[in-house]
Amino acid sequence: MRWRNRAGWAAFGRALLVCLLVVGIVVGGEGNNVVVDVAAILCGAALLAPRLPWFLAPLLVTAAAAWWPSLFALLLVALYDMAVRSRARVAVACSVLVVICWLIREPWVGVPWWFAALSMALPLVVAVVVGLWLGSRRRLLEALDNQVQHLKVESDLREAAARDAERSRIATEMHDVLAHRLSLIALHTGVLATRGETLPAEVTERLQLLRTSSTEALADLRDVLGALRDPEATAGAPLTPVLRDIEELVEEARVAGQNVEAGIEGHVGLAPTTHRLAAFRIVQEALTNARKHAAGGNVTVSIDYRPPTTLVTITNTAGTAAPGSVASGYGLVGLRERVAALGGSLRAGPAGAGAWQLTARIPHPTSTEPDGSSS
Repeated sequence: MRWRNRAGWAAFGRALLVCLLVVGIVVGGEGNNVVVDVAAILCGAALLAPRLPWFLAPLLVTAAAAWWPSLFALLLVALYDMAVRSRARVAVACSVLVVICWLIREPWVGVPWWFAALSMALPLVVAVVVGLWLGSRRRLLEALDNQVQHLKVESDLREAAARDAERSRIATEMHDVLAHRLSLIALHTGVLATRGETLPAEVTERLQLLRTSSTEALADLRDVLGALRDPEATAGAPLTPVLRDIEELVEEARVAGQNVEAGIEGHVGLAPTTHRLAAFRIVQEALTNARKHAAGGNVTVSIDYRPPTTLVTITNTAGTAAPGSVASGYGLVGLRERVAALGGSLRAGPAGAGAWQLTARIPHPTSTEPDGSSS
């Protein structure tokens, strides 16, 4: 953390300053007064000791400076430390005590007492004020740093939640798709098996085996992926992501007031189901973002299912942001997770003149067979 690095350097600078002040007092000295030198060393050690009670060093320095004014500089450090720690009242009390002691022991001849007191108190007041200001600034920086760290952790958690939600959505969609396909296989093989008298015994046996295998696979699939379904979804709900058409999604956006143009190239039935599900989700998310952040703008949807890459491009011109809309970006995190899981890439960013473009490229498998269903 940047503020913590600065705090470390500040502590080092304070320790160096105290050492230099002590050395200056010892070397300069009051007529080589050993008692003053010992007092300076003890005060410096108290100021540098990390585990002493907070009041011990200020009281020691105050008492020493009140008796020997040559320790004035160490007193400034002690007052500054107390002010930084929000103990301004104690610092002011120590300052008043020292000034009174100085006035009693060394009265200024020919100068009003109030002028002498003001002259002696001014540096002490400056030390307290500077300490209060720097202490408040340090606490503010610490609070801001903690807030930034909290927001970063919250952002990471939200991003992880968005990825998990998209993975759950993918698993749910594939559960619906495969359950539908396996149900059809079990149904048709069951119908054929009921007409076993018209078929060779070997074919009937194979049909029965196929029906049993498909039924067991369907049960296993539901056991593995069924828990990932949306708890608010109704059991047996229609396979919305598969049966709904992107044109239907675009038409709904037009009814809601969006200016949307759509163009689809390639045979939809030749595209893998996972590509169609991804295209549906990308268009859905892009139209939602355009409604929230570019209301009134024109949206162009282009989808190309032709091998070797399914290409989805949505571009919206500049518009008006809806009141209260906040760009979180977590929808794009989920889309990137989905596209990356298919070996593709997704890019979102400005497209000039205030426009915004979302582009996804999803490579086709090495061999793609028609799946017989229409989107």
